[in-house]
Amino acid sequence: MSIQFERAEVSLKKQVIDSMRNAIIDGTFLPGQKLVERELCELFDVSRSLMREALQKLEAEALITIVPHRGPAVAEITLEEAKSIYAVRQALEALAGAGCAQHASEQDIAALEVSLQRVAACQGSADQKALVQAKNEFYRVLLKACGNPIVQEMLTGLNNRINSLRRFSMSQPGRLPHTVKELEAIIGAIRSRDAERASKLCAEHVGKAATIALRVMVEQKQQVSSA
Repeated sequence: MSIQFERAEVSLKKQVIDSMRNAIIDGTFLPGQKLVERELCELFDVSRSLMREALQKLEAEALITIVPHRGPAVAEITLEEAKSIYAVRQALEALAGAGCAQHASEQDIAALEVSLQRVAACQGSADQKALVQAKNEFYRVLLKACGNPIVQEMLTGLNNRINSLRRFSMSQPGRLPHTVKELEAIIGAIRSRDAERASKLCAEHVGKAATIALRVMVEQKQQVSSA
């Protein structure tokens, strides 16, 4: 396995952090997987001190856990934690949807429509990385336009763990066409300046994703128990 990244204008440490974060979110590094520091240094061709700084940053983001005398491992989100994350996300995205209906400019709405087109273009593709990126862009525009910097800050802080959970909800066959329709309805409510409806549709969208993701998590846990 190799992970490609460009040693460009941003610092090498940031590149390593970003690459490792993406590898955790897209499932290259699996939940619970032990991360051997020496192997990571060889994989990224960086020093041990730089890798330790990267690991500390990812630990602060709750993407890895560092156990004394055992070393780092990819963090596992428990079922109860997932329920809590979805509950918080549902409340915050409802606020974001309402705020966006009240404050979004025509340029913001156009940007939402473009990002939705990117989400829709992922239908029939097995490239989940592209889908995660497209959905992240949709929510980036939504949060930027919602007029509530605290909601934006809190959801941005949760985003890495939300992306980890998206792998469960996106694994459901036939889910993406429904996602596209749900996001289309949200944009329609925002365009109509119907804050109440936008809030309701955002909450319902998160609720549907939560139902699927939690069910998949339970099924996977049962499979592991019976193996």
